[in-house]
Amino acid sequence: MNQNKILLDHGSGGLATKKLIEEFFLSRLNNPVLSRMEDSAVLYLPADKVAFTTDSFVIDPIFFPGGDIGSLSVHGTVNDLAMQGAKPKFLSLGIIMEEGLELKVVERIAESISRAVKEADVLIAAADTKVVGKGQADKIFINTSGIGILPNNINLGIDKASPGDKIIVSGFIGDHGSSILLARSELPFETEILSDSAPLNRLVEKVFQAVPADSIRLLRDPTRGGLATVLNEISEGSRVKIEISEDLIPIRPEVKSVCELLGLDPLYLANEGKCVAVVDAKYADKVVNTMHKSDEGKYAAIIGTVVEKTDDFPLVLLKTRIGGKRIVPLLSGEPLPRIC
Repeated sequence: MNQNKILLDHGSGGLATKKLIEEFFLSRLNNPVLSRMEDSAVLYLPADKVAFTTDSFVIDPIFFPGGDIGSLSVHGTVNDLAMQGAKPKFLSLGIIMEEGLELKVVERIAESISRAVKEADVLIAAADTKVVGKGQADKIFINTSGIGILPNNINLGIDKASPGDKIIVSGFIGDHGSSILLARSELPFETEILSDSAPLNRLVEKVFQAVPADSIRLLRDPTRGGLATVLNEISEGSRVKIEISEDLIPIRPEVKSVCELLGLDPLYLANEGKCVAVVDAKYADKVVNTMHKSDEGKYAAIIGTVVEKTDDFPLVLLKTRIGGKRIVPLLSGEPLPRIC
């Protein structure tokens, strides 16, 4: 019997399962809630409103420059809560492993999850592991759900963008998508592009401390489909026309090079540590300046404006460097599957 790899016995619910959970996960994620090992966790939430979300992570490869499936699963769910203005408190963790996965890989991912929850200041309140047969999964899949406390004075919404509001992006776009694409293709690049995978809850908290809550209309994280898709969702949700300027969008030269080489548009590349904010114009500069004080927002920029209400034809327009304008359509197709 191979003792260095995941076996079907690890999913039996018996001794092997107990040892796997205790050695690899509970030893790293232990806290007063999880340590009870109950069928469900009892949580105390002193709030009138809570935010709740769930997400699944099937990224390929599971290790990539700047992160891995473990940290990504924490960051992704924490950020979904933060985009509602909520303070993330508790996560659940569901892990599906393929028979034959090396235990050293499981250990590395468990370590990454442990670091990520400490960085984001959240607790794993409930967890589960399952094992499927060889060829019935691809190494490891992770599902995380999250609960966060939502202050009563924060009411964000996809329908709240208004004419005159400014569009802010918290930093360079396309890093995560480029990183994954290069990790898969092994194209020779002199400079390694790192994923931007990171928790955004502290950045968002600082923004709400700096400006009135109602000056922030909405927040979105441009993951699958990238910046272009999020802006189109905002345009549709608020029935507005949005105009952004190509010169103002922060994109790394390395990402531009990858996109030019492969015929991709960086506006559609995934991000895992950026947010798009629609903000009252009076407070836009203060929001950007506040973001600049955090590592996650040091390259934040105002990239455009909500131009007008338009029930008939909401759209996103890009002002090009040569002075023309083009429509930025919603993403069609899936240029890079299993990006998260």
